[in-house]
Amino acid sequence: MSLPRIVITGVGLTAPNGDNLATFRRNLLAGVAGIERLEVRYMGQLLAGVCHYDPLKYQKKKEVRVGTRAGSISIYCAREALQDAGLDPAALVKDRTGIYIGCTEHGNVETENEIWAISKFNHDTKYWSHYHNPRTVANNPAGETSLNLGVTGPAYTIGAACAAGNLGLIHAAQMLRLGEVDVAICGGVSESIHTFGIFAGFKSQNALAVHDDPLKASRPFDLARNGIVVSEGGCLYTLERLEDALARGAKIYGEISGYCVNSDASDYVLPNPTRQAECVRKAVAHAGLRPSDIHIVNTHATATPLGDIQECEAIRSVFGEGCPETHVNNTKSFIGHCMGAAGALELAGNLPSFEDLTVHPTINVDNLDPKCALPGLVLNQPRRAAKIDAILNNSFGMLGINSTLIVRRFVP
Repeated sequence: MSLPRIVITGVGLTAPNGDNLATFRRNLLAGVAGIERLEVRYMGQLLAGVCHYDPLKYQKKKEVRVGTRAGSISIYCAREALQDAGLDPAALVKDRTGIYIGCTEHGNVETENEIWAISKFNHDTKYWSHYHNPRTVANNPAGETSLNLGVTGPAYTIGAACAAGNLGLIHAAQMLRLGEVDVAICGGVSESIHTFGIFAGFKSQNALAVHDDPLKASRPFDLARNGIVVSEGGCLYTLERLEDALARGAKIYGEISGYCVNSDASDYVLPNPTRQAECVRKAVAHAGLRPSDIHIVNTHATATPLGDIQECEAIRSVFGEGCPETHVNNTKSFIGHCMGAAGALELAGNLPSFEDLTVHPTINVDNLDPKCALPGLVLNQPRRAAKIDAILNNSFGMLGINSTLIVRRFVP
């Protein structure tokens, strides 16, 4: 029995360099990054990717104040995705709509803020917010979105470190194929820049990027790369079964074709290129493709010295020979590392390639690290392609979680 085909019918996003897909894509092709200096509690000014969407577009001031940044980003992206898909939130069959949002971590921001606040009152807990618990539960971003939309179907977050954005889409596709829901709102979000703990953690690992020019700070594959730029962001999609999308005449961005999720089981932080390559190979096989059928490989590369090399080793082992039409790029060079939103945003940045046959580049590569040299690597300037029929999106995370998602050009 053949499984239902799952297609993308809407995209809603906010990134450090754009608050909708059209702007985001235009900036990726024009080489426009979105990194700036941010005042971080206890640490001073640090480099970060900050989003500038309008939180009051879909929420009232009190709702923004009571809720969380991750919840606000989720609501904005969900509403934008539904609008892009031509779906009226009021007309959704509420108990047949699912919300699946990937998130790296949630709750640290709110707890840090409360501890800071009561420190000014001799740590008297009567000044502790009674909104703290609903703000910090792991399902908060999806829960806030369900409250805003009135959706009564399943709504929860998926904790998968920096692989979470891909996992949101993968899980949604599975739930649609199982017939559990008819419309899925899915992807990933991050509010990471609002917690000093993440900055401090990367700082303690000597993994936090520094550069005199913020726009050049995120530089995967460059010989002078020196770490991660922490960023916030979000990207949610509407997914539907093909027959439902066609029945209502929906625009179709692409088809979820294959995926794989596996684990390194080898280290808390250091990636395992053997397991990463295994994840990629299994995803390609799951899609019924060969490596040479993949036309864009979007890398996870975060601009850490060893991490980039190990991912390149994995990619080289899969696409190193016999793949002359495979192009390799990276989106974090523009927006930094959006953590749980990274995979979802990076996929979105490449989706328009199906239409314009153009591969956005990796920017800020002044001196390519020879250990990161890959066939088909697109550097600093966009590249036209003869054809783009399949996009492979890599997202890897701490504690060794790997995810690869493949989206194909929609062919009826």
